[in-house]
Amino acid sequence: MSQQTEPLDVEGLREDFPILQREFDGTQLVYLDNAATTQSPRQVVETITDYYYEYNANVHRGIHQLSQEASVAYEDAHDRVAEFVGADGREELVFTKGTTESMNLVAYAWGLEELGPGDEVVLTEMEHHSSLVTWQQICKRTGAECKYIPITDDGYLDMEAAEDMITDDTEMVSAVHVSNTLGTVNPVSDLADLAHDHDAYMFVDAAQSVPNRPVDVKEIDADFLAFSGHKMCGPTGIGALYGKEHILEEMEPYLYGGEMILKVTYEDATWNELPWKYEAGTPPISQGIAFAEACDYLDEIGLENIRRHEAELAEYAYEQLTQYDDVEVYGPPADDRGGLVAFNLEDVHAHDLSSILNDSAVAIRAGDHCTQPLHDVLGATASARASFYLYNTKDEVDRLVEAVDDARQLFA
Repeated sequence: MSQQTEPLDVEGLREDFPILQREFDGTQLVYLDNAATTQSPRQVVETITDYYYEYNANVHRGIHQLSQEASVAYEDAHDRVAEFVGADGREELVFTKGTTESMNLVAYAWGLEELGPGDEVVLTEMEHHSSLVTWQQICKRTGAECKYIPITDDGYLDMEAAEDMITDDTEMVSAVHVSNTLGTVNPVSDLADLAHDHDAYMFVDAAQSVPNRPVDVKEIDADFLAFSGHKMCGPTGIGALYGKEHILEEMEPYLYGGEMILKVTYEDATWNELPWKYEAGTPPISQGIAFAEACDYLDEIGLENIRRHEAELAEYAYEQLTQYDDVEVYGPPADDRGGLVAFNLEDVHAHDLSSILNDSAVAIRAGDHCTQPLHDVLGATASARASFYLYNTKDEVDRLVEAVDDARQLFA
């Protein structure tokens, strides 16, 4: 993982993303919905095209040349993505459809087998539905209990409460690394220490952190970690589950079928080696190869450079938006957050605000961001969210703030 630190050549990077040149009624697009999906550079798109033009074939199932080339590229992609997060190799890196499927894989393959009455799963109040709903429903099935670490008034995780809530009854702690609503960067290493002190596992939802900052699974000491390709310049339909090798070896498969088997009889079956044990059926071959290309692209730019650039934009947006008394921004202070701001304009629903911004070709998110319970805690039915990435600029933040001010005037 690259640790170089230097200013980003944002204008140069933007040339890799033709979609950013789109105009609507003569006004150039400002894309600020990166926490939902980032754009893909030419390099990633061309990798997919090359696969379909040059060596499109199923993997691990053919002796012919095309299948051999596809198989090698797909296997190498596992190694590359594993390296990106500091895993030891492909045995610890399963390709899934994304963070949500990664969560479900562990919840079903491990949770249904290991959880029962008297056991506890500890989450946070800021969990994405992919974590919250998954563990909630597994607990309902198994008789285990879900507990939620509260947030403080300024949007941080209450670590004193966490120390009290994680006990010898805890079997799994699952926490979001960077909140997709508050921008809070959670101390997941500390949570992992607490979990391991009580012989529990630690699952990190890294969908909002792996794309924009150095993440090392060993430094965190995560037992599981999940992230998605489409949030880090990669294609949709691909993500990854990191799991410590000995845990993945012990777990039973989540899906059954072709590819994940070693030997089948009419009476029984045995499972393939890692990671193929968890990749039943024809896998997302082109997406996986392009996923690896996205890792190369981000490493070339430098993850610490991306983190710093995002933080600067988020701090600038926070300061500009909070100059208005009728705008409320949620989460930690301006200088201590991930690359997003969720906010509301007084007496204006977030959907209406987003629609008005869309008229100015400013694309943001509006709604609960798959964190309905967190919005209940915040006392908000929804919020508007602007989220930044490596290709965004301060001029685009100015466009956002101008459009919000136009909305203020409209509803005044």
